[in-house]
Amino acid sequence: RNRLVIFCHNWKEVKTNHVVVNYDYDLIVIGGGSGGLACSKEAAILGKKVMVLDYVVPTPKGTTWGLGGTCVNVGCIPKKLMHQTALLATAMQDARKFGWEFDETVKHNWDTMKTAVNNYIGSLNWGYRVSLRDKNVNYVNAYAEFVEPHKIKATNKRGKETFYTGAKFVLATGERPRYLGVPGDKEYCITSDDLFSLPYCPGKTLVIGASYVALECGGFLAGLGLDVTVMVRSILLRGFDQDMANRAGEHMEGHGVKFLRKYVPTKVSVLIAVGRDACTDKLGLDKAGVKVNPKNGKIPVNDEEQTNVPHIYAIGDILEGKWELTPVAIQAGKLLARRLYGGSTVKCDYINVPTTVFTPLEYGSCGLPEEKAIELYGEENIEVYHSLFWPLEFTVPGRDNNKCYSKIICNKLDNDRVIGFHYLGPNAGEVTQGFGAAMKCGVTKEQLDTTIGIHPTCAEVKRQCCHFIYLGIFLALGC
Repeated sequence: RNRLVIFCHNWKEVKTNHVVVNYDYDLIVIGGGSGGLACSKEAAILGKKVMVLDYVVPTPKGTTWGLGGTCVNVGCIPKKLMHQTALLATAMQDARKFGWEFDETVKHNWDTMKTAVNNYIGSLNWGYRVSLRDKNVNYVNAYAEFVEPHKIKATNKRGKETFYTGAKFVLATGERPRYLGVPGDKEYCITSDDLFSLPYCPGKTLVIGASYVALECGGFLAGLGLDVTVMVRSILLRGFDQDMANRAGEHMEGHGVKFLRKYVPTKVSVLIAVGRDACTDKLGLDKAGVKVNPKNGKIPVNDEEQTNVPHIYAIGDILEGKWELTPVAIQAGKLLARRLYGGSTVKCDYINVPTTVFTPLEYGSCGLPEEKAIELYGEENIEVYHSLFWPLEFTVPGRDNNKCYSKIICNKLDNDRVIGFHYLGPNAGEVTQGFGAAMKCGVTKEQLDTTIGIHPTCAEVKRQCCHFIYLGIFLALGC
C-alpha cells in the first residue's frame, strides 16, 4: 500500500510512491558501433523510443570517422580489404605458374586502394544513418556523459551541451588504441585508427606489439612489398593457442617480415599496436554509480549484460572478461533488447565463439587453446589430433609445402568431445565458421571421423588429423 508501481504502455512513465517520472527516452544507447546499433534498432522495432549517441574523439593525428564503430571504420572491414590486397599480390606471383603471361611491371598504388576502401566504408556509414532513421531511432552525433543515474549531458563538436533522460541505458562505447607513454609516441606514431585512411604509403614500418591487430597490419603491409619489422615484448597473439601463434609468426618471418623479440621501445616514430583501452573513463560513470575495473576500464556485468546499476547495461568490447568481437556485440545487443522489451529470456552465449586472425597465413580458432585445455582438464585427459597439409592451390606454384597446419583438442572424459579447433591456412574464416557450428552442437571426434569431406578442400583435412602418437611413430620409422 505504501509502494505503488503502475506499468504504463510506453514504459517512460513510472509512478513510484505517488511520484510520476517522465523520461525523454525508453532507451539511450551510448556508442554507435555494431553492438549499439543492433541493440537500438531491435528496441525500436519492439516499439520503444530510442536514442543513439555516437562521437569519435579525433586521434592525435586528427583522424576521425563516421557512424558504425571500430569494425566498420578502422577495424574488420578495412583490415580484411587490405589483407585481400596483399593476397592479390601473391595470386599474381602464382598466376605465371598457372599459365598467365604478362610483361608489364606490376606496382601498387596506395592512394587508389585507400580511396576505394574508404569510399566503401562511407557507403556503410550512410547506410547505418538511413537504417536508424527508418526505424525512428534518434541519432545524435555528440559525446555523452552521465550527470545523474538517469540523465546524461551530450556535447557536440561545437561544444553545445544538451541534456537527455532515459529509463534505461546501454553502454556500447568500445575501445581505442593504447599509446606507449614514452617520448614521441603521440607526436610521431600512428595506430590502426590512422593506418587505414593514411593519405600516403607508410613505407618502411616498425610495428610495436604482437597482438592480432599488430600481426594483421604488419602482414598486409609486408604483402604490399614494404619493409616491415615487428617489435615483440614477450609472445605472439596472447590468449591464442601458442603453437598456432608461433607457426603464424614463422610463416610471416619466412615471407620477409622481421621480428625484434624481447624488446620494448623508449622513444619511437612507428606504428603502434600494443593493445586497446575501454572508452569508459570520461563517461561520468561514477555519477551513475556504475562500477568499473580501475586497471583496464572494463565493466563487470552479470549474464544478462546488466551492470551493478539495474537500469544500466553494457555490451561489446568494454565488458570484463568477454570476447572483443563484432558478431558477439551484435548478438548481445539484439538479445538484450529482446529481453528488455520483447519478453525473451535468451542470453548471449560467449562459449565456443569462432574467430579468425587475418595474418598472411590465416589462423582460425574456436574453443580452447591447448594450454588452457591442459590447465582445465589435465594433460592426461585431453587428446590432440593434428596434421600438416599442402593446399591444392599451393602445389602448382610450389609454395609453402607443409606449412599449413590444423589440430583439434578433445576431452577424453567426455566421449572425445571437441573442445578446441585450430586451423592455419587459406580461407580460415570460411573453414572455421562451419566447425564453430558443429562445436555448438557438441561434436565429437568420432562424428568428425564419420563425416564425409568435400574434396579437394582444406576443410576436409580436419577429419584426417593424425593422432600425435601416430605421428611420432611415423617420424621414428622415418629415422
